[in-house]
Amino acid sequence: MTPRDHLHAALAERTWDVIVVGGGITGAGILLEAARHGLKALLVEQRDFAWGTSSRSSKLVHGGLRYLKEGKLGLTRDSVRERQHLLRDAAGLVTPQRFAFADYAGRKPGRWLFSLGLALYDLMAGRRERHYFAPDDFLLCAPHIARDGLRGGLCYTDAKTDDARLVLRVLDEAVASGGVAFNYVEAAALLRDDGGRVRGVRLRDAMGGRQFDAHAHLVISATGAWADGLRDRPQVKQKLRPLRGSHLVLPAWRLPVAQAVSLMHPRDGRPVFAFPWEGATLVGTTDIDHRGDMRIDASITDAEVDYLLDALAFQFPQLKIGRADVISTYAGVRPVVDTGHPDPSKEGRDHVVWLEDGLLTVTGGKLTTFRLIALDALRHAAPLLPHWRAELRAAPIFAGCLPLPPSAGLPAFQRERLAGRYGRHAHDLVRAARPGELETIPGTESLWAELRWAARAEAVERLEDLLLRRTRLGLLLRDGGAALLPRIRAICQPELGWQDERWAAEEAAYRDLWRRHYSLPGADGAAAQALAA
Repeated sequence: MTPRDHLHAALAERTWDVIVVGGGITGAGILLEAARHGLKALLVEQRDFAWGTSSRSSKLVHGGLRYLKEGKLGLTRDSVRERQHLLRDAAGLVTPQRFAFADYAGRKPGRWLFSLGLALYDLMAGRRERHYFAPDDFLLCAPHIARDGLRGGLCYTDAKTDDARLVLRVLDEAVASGGVAFNYVEAAALLRDDGGRVRGVRLRDAMGGRQFDAHAHLVISATGAWADGLRDRPQVKQKLRPLRGSHLVLPAWRLPVAQAVSLMHPRDGRPVFAFPWEGATLVGTTDIDHRGDMRIDASITDAEVDYLLDALAFQFPQLKIGRADVISTYAGVRPVVDTGHPDPSKEGRDHVVWLEDGLLTVTGGKLTTFRLIALDALRHAAPLLPHWRAELRAAPIFAGCLPLPPSAGLPAFQRERLAGRYGRHAHDLVRAARPGELETIPGTESLWAELRWAARAEAVERLEDLLLRRTRLGLLLRDGGAALLPRIRAICQPELGWQDERWAAEEAAYRDLWRRHYSLPGADGAAAQALAA
């Protein structure tokens, strides 16, 4: 993230090789690879970095086990390999996650079909694991599941992450490599030459209102589910089908799962999961058409809440989990190419690249394969950049950084966690901490010091940026962390330089946003629910 006081000079005085529009994981990956390969590259995001899908995914870095059933061996192979690279290069940010899938009499998929898929999974990852366990052994992995008809269960390993922090780490690596990235800068219109080819973007600073014309040899739209909005003269007939995936966040004590528990929903056979994440338990996901206003945060609906709670009642009947147990909710919109399939879950998850008069649109794909998507985009871009020659090979995702020493006074888990999330800045974050700020915020795995560092160095422009993306306190704490706002203010307001009036306005806006889009639907969420339906 480039310091905002460089905004005017950066946008007004340079001609770029590439301008990337969209600050999610795809855009961040493209900026990183472009900068690493010698291109003058700028990224702009009209809201906050990772505001859209890339902070509201299911948080899984997975190989796409279900894609094997659809015969998509290439997508699964690529995903498995990229998962392994991320586990190696982003330790502490991308971590292994064990999954448990119970085998019940009369339920699909059966043991042997699932075991075959897992054998292929292992082959692609270059490893072998024991997968099937007898009932008594399996119940040690998932002690709270339904026992009637239990024949045993299968276990396998994938990975999980904090998706917003992954975007921020990739952007930081891109800036260190020479890229430039700004949030709250809108691509208001495409600039075209006399022949109609795209030659740049008219940009508007959303914080100050000033406009700039930024010229470039190539503009890449990496706006995900919002991609059709920038295609002012679409030539490719394919369009996007926005699909909403909604999630519940529960206290870890209320749904205690040491491993992820996966099941097929009794209503429609779709996969649903519950897994430990950042000190809470995450439950997801739905997969339905999203017809709401794409400019507004997506929200879960009553029907989706019931759907996910029905899955929990089916798999964990003795826990009797209900709405009162939900800490928060969130919903993300996936960019999927519309093939007209009546079942949204059957739409493909491959990425696509469209070139239209100098505008390169990249959309679709999976969080796990963001690096491969970025490299593919640059291969398509190469013919439009005749002055540029580069051998596009995948390099380690992140440059190595010195680990935090035991003398930092933190347990090994937190040292690895901070190094994974903050990379080269982890040491500075620890040094910046005031007394008591290296303690964990109750109900989370975050440290108070992370709030100070985010406010100081991570392009926070809104309070929601701080609490929903730089940290995840808005998801992990009841009422979006409202009870902690006085201490958060004491730490962050001086770092942000906000006057009292500004803080009060930001706090009011954040509380309203959280009630409308991150709480359960109800009296406060009725308008948001109607928009999302």
